[in-house]
Amino acid sequence: MGESPPPTPPPPAAPAKVYYEGCPGCAMERRKESSTGTPYKELFFVGITTFASSLPITSLFPFLYFMIQDLHVAQREEDIGFYAGFLGASYMVGRGFASIFWGMVADRIGRKPVIVFSLFTV
Repeated sequence: MGESPPPTPPPPAAPAKVYYEGCPGCAMERRKESSTGTPYKELFFVGITTFASSLPITSLFPFLYFMIQDLHVAQREEDIGFYAGFLGASYMVGRGFASIFWGMVADRIGRKPVIVFSLFTV
């Protein structure tokens, strides 16, 4: 006749968070909990890293034509484009192989020192 359903039990409480001293993941979790808003400092560093990563390739291509022409690599002027493309592609293949090495170095000593070293060397 007008019986109401039994009350639902409250949801279980979330387990208490445990942070360990010296744990980088724990430090990041604490930082995420305490920060509010847009992380402008982190975005700035990502922008600088992206700019520094793209700078070598953008400064390479304007000079390839003249470098191949001055070194007399191509027999005809029409072949300079082929060699410039080949050289640009080999640069990217070299970056791919170097990224494996830098990934192993980053696993051993950490990402931050590798990123700082690469930014300063560029």
